[in-house]
Amino acid sequence: MLKKKISKILVPLDGSKNSNRGLETAIILARGCGAIITGVYSIQAPPRSEFRGVGSVDESYNKEVKNIMDSAKVLAAQNGIVFKEKIIRGDVGYNIIKLAHGKDKFDMIVLGSRGRSSAKQMIFGSISNYVIHASKIPVVIVK
Repeated sequence: MLKKKISKILVPLDGSKNSNRGLETAIILARGCGAIITGVYSIQAPPRSEFRGVGSVDESYNKEVKNIMDSAKVLAAQNGIVFKEKIIRGDVGYNIIKLAHGKDKFDMIVLGSRGRSSAKQMIFGSISNYVIHASKIPVVIVK
């Protein structure tokens, strides 16, 4: 008998094909267990104290983020899944972990892999690699 039910799935989105595949996988998982999906878009930006605020982010960029979230919401709704959205600023990997382990207490993270080469991974690291190692909850990486 399973003790823990999956009811909240966190899906980082960036508009890439891999993040869309991550969303599709999360929808399949959510349908199987009646979970809610929260899509998160993390804008790489300095902390607000060093940043001039939301108004200084280019308007076209805000539209792009809104389009990504709206598309995700429509896809989830077409499959009968409740979709919530969150847009945050700062270090992407750190924000994903902070949100996943925060007050909302997510049960799983479903993350699209970017498929970076091993040389780039050694130099720059990757968000998916960071999330796998820092997370205290299950992480599904989708290629």
